[in-house]
Amino acid sequence: MTSNDKADTDSADSLDAEEQEQEHRNSFAGAVDWGLAAKTGVKLSPRGPTASRYTAEQVVKELSEASIRAEGPVRDVTKLADGLPIPAAQVVDRAGWIRAAAQSMAHVTGSDGENAPSGLLAGKPAGVQAGAMLAYLSSAILGQYDPFTGEHGTLLLVAPNVVMVERALKVSPSDFRLWVCLHEVTHRVQFSSSPWLAQYMQDAVAVLGEVGEESVAELISRLGQAVKARRQTPESEQSMEQRGIVGLLRATQAPAQREALDRLLVLGTLLEGHADHVMDAVGPAVVPTVDQIRQAFDNRRKRSANPLQRVLRALLGIDAKIDQYVRGKKFVDAVVGEVGMQQFNTIWTNAETLPLLTEIEAPDKWIARVLG
Repeated sequence: MTSNDKADTDSADSLDAEEQEQEHRNSFAGAVDWGLAAKTGVKLSPRGPTASRYTAEQVVKELSEASIRAEGPVRDVTKLADGLPIPAAQVVDRAGWIRAAAQSMAHVTGSDGENAPSGLLAGKPAGVQAGAMLAYLSSAILGQYDPFTGEHGTLLLVAPNVVMVERALKVSPSDFRLWVCLHEVTHRVQFSSSPWLAQYMQDAVAVLGEVGEESVAELISRLGQAVKARRQTPESEQSMEQRGIVGLLRATQAPAQREALDRLLVLGTLLEGHADHVMDAVGPAVVPTVDQIRQAFDNRRKRSANPLQRVLRALLGIDAKIDQYVRGKKFVDAVVGEVGMQQFNTIWTNAETLPLLTEIEAPDKWIARVLG
């Protein structure tokens, strides 16, 4: 063997070792059997509201049309995505959403393709658990934009849940369906006008999946410190990052993983708050009963669930998600009110222009840092 051959072999061995190390350190890749999760979720998902075949067909038709109608007002308000294509939405039932969500999670966590679980039990216990989680969520999701699948992403609208909520709120079905589409289409506009966002999210998820080398004692010590600090701080003064399951999760994480989680929390708060801002900003000219819908919808968010549901909501982070809507909308409302939408859109430039965790509650700080 020549010295060059040996160098090439050493280089290849080193590359293989690095790839094996990366695969070993990413605890998400292959950890969950998302195919099993989808099957489990579909079996466990609760039945949707009863509706005649005619009503079901009308809901699908109207939601499909509303997803197209919403694009114009969203682009007018956000001043984003001008000239980009308007892909059709997929109107699905709960089972359809579960399958799509499982497929998306498999892609994001690197558990599809070559990293799919193999072996008799690989990923199956976690797959059953994930399926149960998806089943619970399948009755709460009205719509979802998935930036990781399809050429232009995939916009999903969950028809039975839209019908269930509009009936519970006793609001105009046509107005409510368009209002929901305004929110979800805003997410599509956010990602289609800022293609870097999807990779930014995926990179943060990859960091979360890295397995650290800290001892159990170090993790327990951090968790104890976090619990002590929480007890010393009134709940009303705790931030979203300190409360509930999110706070405990952050307490057990190494600095790199905590920073990645914070990036995802801030981005989620911005995306949801921006979408909530837009769905109200279009006004009664587009959605005549928008004020009534918003009031009824916010009241529904605040209503307490039964004890079991409260536990599940906390474990799945749903309450933190609702907090994201509220805090994010306040941030967007404040910045747009101060500098206008064109200047606000600087936020979509790159990772450096996104708000910091401390700026969500202090929009003036973001304005000073980014807009000068």
